[in-house]
Amino acid sequence: MELWDIYDADKKPTGRTMKRNDWCLKNGEYHLTVLGVVARPDGKFLITKRVMTKAWAPGWWEVSGGAAQAGEASYDAVLREVREETGLDVSRADGGYLFTYKRENPGEGDNYFVDVYRFVMDIDEKDLRLQEAETDGYMFATLDEIKAFAAEGKFLHYDSIKKAFEM
Repeated sequence: MELWDIYDADKKPTGRTMKRNDWCLKNGEYHLTVLGVVARPDGKFLITKRVMTKAWAPGWWEVSGGAAQAGEASYDAVLREVREETGLDVSRADGGYLFTYKRENPGEGDNYFVDVYRFVMDIDEKDLRLQEAETDGYMFATLDEIKAFAAEGKFLHYDSIKKAFEM
């Protein structure tokens, strides 16, 4: 059973945990998620397509990410998520933490912080090992291509993380 830490409104751990996807958070309580924007030196970004069997946003494009597990630091979580979903080790890549945003869903029990990272590295396509349960393809996209997916409503979190692409 996967557990997530519960944080207060100041992003401080409360010492309590919740079960994965057990939307029980009260107002002022949050869990922590991470997103890892992976860029190549040529300015293209690695984006992946969500499998069609996903309950939420099937077939949409995204960057790697997910929830931090209980006791897991944000940076360790983003390294794990990128590695699980793409096979890439970004621990020696240029870049790192950029910013945090907060998402509140009153009445749904699913409030969360999102720590956004950006990593820049040379990527050889043979190093990619996509997580088949999560990902149904990938592309190295330009910012204009990502903006086009976002305009079509087919790119997750773009409005919240667009500055990570534009840096």
